[in-house]
Amino acid sequence: MTSERIRLGVIGAGRIAQAAHLPAATKADRVDLVAVADPSPLIVEAVGRAYGIAAYTNPAELLKQHLDAVIIAAPDRLHLPLGIQALRAGKHVLVEKPLAESAVECDQLIRLADELGLKLQVGSMKRHDPGIEYARHAVEDIGPILSMQIWYRVMAQLRPGTEATLFPTIVVDPEVRAKETALKTDRERYLLRTHGSHLFDSIRYLAGDITSVSARVAHKGDDFTWHGTGRLASSGGLVSFEISANVHSDWSEGFEIFGQAGSIQAQSHFPFFKRASDVRVFLEESGAAVSPSFSDTNAFERQLESFAGSILDDVQANPDGRDGRAAVALLEAAASSASNQGDEVRL
Repeated sequence: MTSERIRLGVIGAGRIAQAAHLPAATKADRVDLVAVADPSPLIVEAVGRAYGIAAYTNPAELLKQHLDAVIIAAPDRLHLPLGIQALRAGKHVLVEKPLAESAVECDQLIRLADELGLKLQVGSMKRHDPGIEYARHAVEDIGPILSMQIWYRVMAQLRPGTEATLFPTIVVDPEVRAKETALKTDRERYLLRTHGSHLFDSIRYLAGDITSVSARVAHKGDDFTWHGTGRLASSGGLVSFEISANVHSDWSEGFEIFGQAGSIQAQSHFPFFKRASDVRVFLEESGAAVSPSFSDTNAFERQLESFAGSILDDVQANPDGRDGRAAVALLEAAASSASNQGDEVRL
């Protein structure tokens, strides 16, 4: 590592790495992409050739190389062992969300990163959407929050064609795909963790900690929806949330926040459009409503630049391991509440 740039490796070369992390790494300021590891020879060799970087089927071999940091883009169940392995090898780590499979596992990663003085960041890239960043700063202007609604609705049949249009060519290993599909048979758990990770981190980023959660779940076939409420620690206000996967409609994601001095509305787009959220901030005293426009809108690229900055400038990662743990704890609380007919779970 120099004072200007980091040398980066990527562990896990599946769909999210190929669609988001690897392209972002070639564009991000202060980052040099130098290596990739994946257990599938078919995938890793093709990705290594495409990016002109070293390729390994064993992450231990990658971690022996002259690297400063790694992205872990492997399946959730591998976040803890790979995170421990990378930290013990002296690498700063950005882990795809969720940080780990449980809050207890998150604690292990946080303690180890603290002991070794290494950065641990979670891949909740929505924090680096400039529209959501703008909304976060505007929260301070609208006063204590009384009410917040937030929703995350994943489109069904429209999604494959949209991804085919936006994604680069994805190298797929049929054997790996079959194995991973078999491990996702508990669809309720998988969908809540995959999509709830973003939603609960966004609540905390925008409005602060939640002291309790109550949630219910319903499903029709393979389509699931969770609806719930939480109480904000800072103001005592209420948050109403929805996670639906899937909806037979367009992608729909956004939030509304109502404070004592104004309000914020935001509509987010399908992440791979790499388009900033549309935000409107209204301040009651002046009667002014502001809807900003942005030029630098690739949240995946901006996330990686933030990670590099946390290392090079020695500042706190955003979100850090403790933020990642808090999101996992909220996921666990929502799942527990839903399994008990909406009983309130205190955190």
